[in-house]
Amino acid sequence: MTWCVVGSFEDQLRAFQVKTERKMDMAARKVALEIFTRVILKSPVDTGRFRGNWQVGIGSVPNGTLELDDATGVATISAAAARLAGVTAGNIIYLANNLPYARRLEEGYSQQAPAGMVALTVQEFQLVVKKIGIELSVQ
Repeated sequence: MTWCVVGSFEDQLRAFQVKTERKMDMAARKVALEIFTRVILKSPVDTGRFRGNWQVGIGSVPNGTLELDDATGVATISAAAARLAGVTAGNIIYLANNLPYARRLEEGYSQQAPAGMVALTVQEFQLVVKKIGIELSVQ
């Protein structure tokens, strides 16, 4: 009888571990997507090329630029979500815009985003993590 209790306890611990790992992975994906969405939507729009050039990299910084005009940001956010689908907690995730004028825009060159996009979103990071943590704790 004692062995059944021990086995049952081990099973419960294993189930708790799996559930916790799944929640951590989901939290990583949700936080990354929310942060990336905020950066993308704060990006100034002329032709939509700048917004369309935000790229997600897992484990390495994306190279090159895209020939994509995405004034709404919908396609870029969808691409980010697809790229983040396999992310697990602990992965290093990058968001990069490799257009030659990206740094100038971040430094306030555009009247549409005089305070940049990334710096503003970084200030919102703790709020995003708290919001997603609350969402996941009620699930």
